[in-house]
Amino acid sequence: MYRNGHYGAALLAYAPVAFAVTAAGYQTLALAGGAAVAALATLPDVDVKLPIPHRGPTHTLWFALAVGLATGTGGLLLGRQLGVATALALGGFGFLVGTLAICSHIAADALTPMGVTPFTPLSGRHVTYDVVKAKNRVANYLFLVAGLGAIAGAFAAAVSLQ
Repeated sequence: MYRNGHYGAALLAYAPVAFAVTAAGYQTLALAGGAAVAALATLPDVDVKLPIPHRGPTHTLWFALAVGLATGTGGLLLGRQLGVATALALGGFGFLVGTLAICSHIAADALTPMGVTPFTPLSGRHVTYDVVKAKNRVANYLFLVAGLGAIAGAFAAAVSLQ
């Protein structure tokens, strides 16, 4: 997938979280999480600017967990002055958002013929569903539209419950 496809995949993955957080009354947090998941959606492709293989280490579950730990730590630090419970909640939310963003990227790339090897180095199992080429503009825009629609629907449904 390309940038738009990854934004869409990240928003699709985040939509249920956005619904739950918004329904719980934390609209601002849900919006911040949506912005964060979109901002991180293309992070694994930093590998094209590094001396490492494309769809290598940055396209693994371990990288997703590392990003989750970093964003979780950020959430923990942001919430520390609001009490232990808030700090832990924001830390968990940050971990979820960071991990989800990278996992959505890996999942979207698994739809392409090139695929991914997400469990390296524990397993060399290559995953590809060979559904669509990464450069397919229509597929990338469809993912973007689906992600935006899912997020809009999640917010609208959650707000209607309040």
